[in-house]
Amino acid sequence: MKVTAEKNEKVANMIFSSIYPLYWNKLEKKGRTREEFHQVLKWFTGFDEAKIQALIKEKVTFRTFFEQAKIHPNAHMIKGVVCGYRIEEIEDEFQVYKECRRMEKLIDELAKGRKMEKILRVEKK
Repeated sequence: MKVTAEKNEKVANMIFSSIYPLYWNKLEKKGRTREEFHQVLKWFTGFDEAKIQALIKEKVTFRTFFEQAKIHPNAHMIKGVVCGYRIEEIEDEFQVYKECRRMEKLIDELAKGRKMEKILRVEKK
């Protein structure tokens, strides 16, 4: 599927604090811990738990969330399909949408029980 400017804007304007509990509920049901969840978020965005909580309290949009994030240099290694979209085929002009899908892919992998060493991508030397 192709991402459109409208789709990108819709996701960019979503409030992170409205989606965060959905991510957490999914992980909690699968027996994952909040520490694991935040470890994945920190790896991907650079945000520690205090910063995540501050962003939730501020009710930032995904656009602001990703503008403030320091996306991990190995994020390009996150590949696959999320919600019918192949991450590596999402055009760079739709950066917010791409980062959102990358984050969801990491959360999906955590929910499926993938080992943390695999989720937190490391470049092979």
